[in-house]
Parts: sequence; structure tokens; C-alpha cells
Amino acid sequence: MTPFAIAGIQMNLNHGSNIEAMRQRIDLTMHLYPWVQMVLFSELACYGPLLHHAQPLPGNAEAAFQEMARHHRIWLINGSMYERREGGIYNTTSIINPQGEVIGRYRKMFPFVPLEQGVTPGDEFFVFDVEGAGRFGMLNCYDIWFPETSRQLTAMGAEVILHPVMTHTIDRDVDIAISHATSAMMQAYVFDVNGLGAGGNGQSCVFDPSGRQLHRGDNSEQIIPIEIDFEQVRRSRERGIRGLGQMAKSFRDRPAQFPVYGPGFDTGYLDSLGPVATPRRVDAPAPVNVTTLPVRRSFVG
Repeated sequence: MTPFAIAGIQMNLNHGSNIEAMRQRIDLTMHLYPWVQMVLFSELACYGPLLHHAQPLPGNAEAAFQEMARHHRIWLINGSMYERREGGIYNTTSIINPQGEVIGRYRKMFPFVPLEQGVTPGDEFFVFDVEGAGRFGMLNCYDIWFPETSRQLTAMGAEVILHPVMTHTIDRDVDIAISHATSAMMQAYVFDVNGLGAGGNGQSCVFDPSGRQLHRGDNSEQIIPIEIDFEQVRRSRERGIRGLGQMAKSFRDRPAQFPVYGPGFDTGYLDSLGPVATPRRVDAPAPVNVTTLPVRRSFVG
């Protein structure tokens, strides 16, 4: 057995800095569950979903998480925050080791367009090793809806997929189904951690490499400490999921190629679908020039 303990944090989040509240949740987690080795927050937990809160990285916000990781000697995945850098604004996750070092940053590859309009997609996969345990891979929310992403992480050896999400919407059931299916198809643990309030509608989930659900939360605040076993991943990939399908090896040995990924593939049908855009009512009036309207202020508590 090769155990490793991960705690997902499902918490209420606001528009604006949540860093002090996140610190308090970490302190509570480590008080209640001192055996936890990694803490994972939900997508955009640090500052919420408004682009004007974008931060430079490295910077003071990230340094605060480095201090928390160093203080408790834990791996810390801060969910993500909008990062302002040359080339645009990115949805970026910082991965911090128990010495408080940022070992890397993962930038979301598939911003949830059109709702994340103005966010630049990343183009690099990220996996990292924890000595004596195993290999982890990062995906951020909508990324997992594209099976190529989890397939690439698996081919790079990832045994646990860390998946912070911020889902407020009525498709949360689909979101969960995709994470569940990913755990089986990729024979990996999947930690799918959602927020509450401005951070989502909860229902955080954890699935094992046999496609079994280890936890499914409700819409209340929760600390979700789960000890995983890397040997279960390795045995599943060697002998097959529940002693049956050996998908990683079958994919490796496939005779088929996939033309859709090749240069020169006819994208005529895909092009015919039109641009990514927010759906509108058929009878909707033409958009109003909002600069001609009086300003009204509203505040969200």
C-alpha cells in the first residue's frame, strides 16, 4: 500500500479576496486531520470570478499561500486565481510544496467561453511527483470536458487528477458524470472540488481508479479528507479496472490513428457550427448601447 492523504475544501466564497478565510480553513483542517498531506481548493477560490481582481504571479497573494504551506508542511493547491501577465489574463493554479516553494503554475487550457470571455487559454500540461507517493496531474474545471486533456495526463503518468471547479450552473450533474467517467477511463483518482456562494453550487466529489465514488458532497461547507492508495492505481492499470478492461495498454497498442488531430483535416462541419457565443432568444431585441443608459449600482452580499 502507498497511502497519501488529500483534503478538498468546499467553502463559501465571495467576490474579492478570500485568502484569509482560506487560511482559516487550512488551520481547521490541520487541527482536525493532522495526517492530511495535501489541501486542494476550488477554482478561483482566491479572489472569485471577476477579472478585475487579476493578480501578478509571483506576488503577495501567492506568497501568502506559500507561507501557509510552509507553516503546516503540506502540499497546497490554491484552486486558482486570475493572473495578469504579458499576453493576457490567465486562470492559473499555483502548486506549492511543503517547503513553501511554488513548483509550477498550471494555466487553464479551456476557459469557459463565452462566460470567461477575455481569459487567455494556457497551452502546457502540468504533472508533478510527490516523493514516496506518486504522480499528480492538474486540470481546471472545463478542461476535463475534453477527454484529450485527461488522456494526455495519463500518458504522462498521472495517477491522481486534481480538478478544482467553479460550477454554479444547472449542468453540475453532467460535470460530475464526466469526472466520474474520467476516473474509470483513465484508471485514476479524480478529486473534483467545487465552491459555494460566488464559488459554485457544491457537490464536490472524489472517485477512485475503479470508477467507484468515494465521496459526494451536498451544498454545505465541507472538509473532505480522503486517504488514497497509489498501489490501487498501478494494479488497476496493470490488471484492468475491476480485473477487466486494460484501457491504458489498449490505447497504447491501438492500430487506429485519429485524423481529426492531424494537419489538413477537413474542418468544414466544425466550421459550420459557427463561433462560440452566448445563446439569445429568437425574439430578442437588438443589443442596447449601455452607455446611453443611467448608471444603476447593485451590490451582492
